[in-house]
Amino acid sequence: MALSHHQFQTAGFWRRLLAFLLDSLMIGVITTMITVGLFGVEYISQLQHTDALGPKDWVVIALEQGVPAVWTIGFWIFWMATPGKMLMDIKIVDAKSIGKARNGQLVLRYFGYILSAIPLGLGFLWILIDKKNQGWHDKLSSTLVIMQDESLKPLEFYHG
Repeated sequence: MALSHHQFQTAGFWRRLLAFLLDSLMIGVITTMITVGLFGVEYISQLQHTDALGPKDWVVIALEQGVPAVWTIGFWIFWMATPGKMLMDIKIVDAKSIGKARNGQLVLRYFGYILSAIPLGLGFLWILIDKKNQGWHDKLSSTLVIMQDESLKPLEFYHG
């Protein structure tokens, strides 16, 4: 269901930052659990004592990059929000229709995080000064992060 432009409020920087931190914590725990499951607790302690990368290290690097991408894009596609965003009552929508963003937009948005992060995080800080609270990744993908408002859902939603 697309909302009219008068039925939503964009999410601000601090709410979005907290959602990001919650997601980062969850992803970190999952990645660590997978790493320990594959290589054991000893592997984690050995990381501090070596400079050279071995085959296991490359697997861990792939996990550290792949798990966040699959987690984030998957949640965006299926639920319009990651668990952190859900906990903060916010979701991602298409900026033009205020409806569900297309999958391509969401993939572009994820890789737009790199653009937002590279220059000292300025693309994320842009949320603080933008009138629509959009970061550079939002502008690039034509998305908005809006507040969830249960009262805006039609009654059929609850009976259906």
